Amino acid sequence: MDRTITYRGFEISVILTPSSEGEDLYDVKMQVKGGEKLAIIGESGRAVMLRHGPFTARWAYLIGEVAGQAAIDLLFANAD
Repeated sequence: MDRTITYRGFEISVILTPSSEGEDLYDVKMQVKGGEKLAIIGESGRAVMLRHGPFTARWAYLIGEVAGQAAIDLLFANAD
């Protein structure tokens, strides 16, 4: 189950995979793609597994989106 969110000119892909720890629980990965400042990211294409899961689908999407937004905000904060 995937979802893509646009934020500050980047795309945040949130990828959910079923967890072995229970029904209706998911592990979540987040990946930042694109954007006009892509050179800041360096090597792109890597998805990052987020910790402290598994989560319900609703929480997994929220946590993945917020983690992606925080990563992008850090890129902009350090770009100046």
